[in-house]
Amino acid sequence: MLRLSYFAVLLIGVFPLIPGFFGMVAPALGYIPPLGLFNVDLNAFSAVFSWPGVMHSIHQTLFIAIASTLLAALMTFSIIQSYWGTRFWGRVEKSLSPLLALPHVAFAVGFLFLFSDTGWIARAIHWAFSDTVFNSLFSLQDNFGIGLTFALAIKETPFLLLMSMPILHNLKVSQTLQVSQSLGYSFQQSWWKALFPQWWKHMRFSLFAIMAYSGSVVDVSLILGPTHPPTFAVLVWQWFNEPDLNQLPRAAAGAFVLFILCSLLITLVWVLEQFFLRLYRSWMISGRRCSLEMKPYFFHVLAAISLATIPVIIIWTFAQRWQFPNMLPSHWSLRFWQSEWVYIQDTIITSINISLISSIIALCLAVIAHEYRQKYRLALPMYIIALPMLIPQLSLLFGMQVTSLWAGQDYYFFWVVWSHVFFIFPYVYLSLDGPWKSYPTRLSQTAISLGLSPFKTWFKIKVRTLSSALIFAWAMGMSVSLALYLPTIMLGSGRVTTLTTEAVALSSGHDRRVVALYALWQAILPFVSFSIALIANRFLHRRMNVRSLDKGATQ
Repeated sequence: MLRLSYFAVLLIGVFPLIPGFFGMVAPALGYIPPLGLFNVDLNAFSAVFSWPGVMHSIHQTLFIAIASTLLAALMTFSIIQSYWGTRFWGRVEKSLSPLLALPHVAFAVGFLFLFSDTGWIARAIHWAFSDTVFNSLFSLQDNFGIGLTFALAIKETPFLLLMSMPILHNLKVSQTLQVSQSLGYSFQQSWWKALFPQWWKHMRFSLFAIMAYSGSVVDVSLILGPTHPPTFAVLVWQWFNEPDLNQLPRAAAGAFVLFILCSLLITLVWVLEQFFLRLYRSWMISGRRCSLEMKPYFFHVLAAISLATIPVIIIWTFAQRWQFPNMLPSHWSLRFWQSEWVYIQDTIITSINISLISSIIALCLAVIAHEYRQKYRLALPMYIIALPMLIPQLSLLFGMQVTSLWAGQDYYFFWVVWSHVFFIFPYVYLSLDGPWKSYPTRLSQTAISLGLSPFKTWFKIKVRTLSSALIFAWAMGMSVSLALYLPTIMLGSGRVTTLTTEAVALSSGHDRRVVALYALWQAILPFVSFSIALIANRFLHRRMNVRSLDKGATQ
């Protein structure tokens, strides 16, 4: 039974990589039988590179991805260096859940409301200095992608902090610092020369993920990115949306080029690691020189920006009249809540249904995969399971969309759920990886030796022991599903609308109050899912403690 279930894991979580890749390569070479295109050639690639401004778009994409990833890594390590082992680190850990629960699109909308030329910060500077010259400092969607770079770096730093926690616990930070300082190194030198190389090596996969995401992101780029020309991922997305189907080879070739670009970016992370940690080791063994002292302000800044996006979004949903440079609206109203509720409630229900179904299925598949690995000591390598996180969604989804066309695309809701399960499965699997490996198997062995069946042992012992991890893995799946944009819009063909798709569609030129309403609801649902997980976790722990006390009293 477990072997058959693991086959379902491969079919849903891994198999779509095959049609996704070949469904992208074949059209890129001009082979699309449904359109009567049978000649294999490279004309589509010529059309890609002959597009006006395409090289500038590619250079923008490379700069944004590299700069945002390096900046996020720098901010992450500086926060760790400043607060690890202090009392403030507990606050950092508690702040990560709300920061991670905030979806990228909702954060992008709030970031736009904060830093646009008529945003909250520009209003505050104008109010304080009465000089409109400061407004030009807050022009987003610049041709260099500076605003998008900072937004991505700020949003990805909490993720890197979360990934750093188990790594730091295994690095024996306190002992390493004591030994380094006993050799004459300062506190900052000890962190950079002794701990940073180890941290960087173990963070390799996380840096791969955010580098690939930054190079291929579409939804956030549509809101905050440059427009003349756009980033390369947005440019490819625009080619996909052209009504002329004969232009599909160019879009597929663009998706393949995007795949190559992200592969090169991931390779760059590995090359930098090898260069600085192996080939160019003089900075590590140069004695007590070259210390880099980081100021402990990064976390305060990124937390303040991330958390400030929610109040400004809420204010915009109630704003009837808000003239520049007033800090608050002059007239408040519930008109947009009332007028949009008829439309938004169906979108909320659809979003919840898709995220609930896909997160539960992904959780079941992740549990089956971990059980199979633990029982048979055989499983797919981690990098294969994590490929949906590393390969650009736009590149894979074109092939998956072609597959759905051949299989029958009338079942739009089914295909959207299938794509969501495929993309959130790696996140759920990785979130359960640590708890499953650390589970003490002697508990199950003792229960079986006392006469309990393996099935009851699994439910009564293992599931209860790992209940906290299972609940938070489900919440993680819900959060990721609610934030997915491209899988919903491409596999749903525009017929399945969620809060994310509506927020992105409305962000370009629509009324800010309506955009804020959709962005707010998109931020509320992941927060609710994490809150449910937290409450359920506390309830289960309290119930288990009460049972243990009752048993102790009876004995």
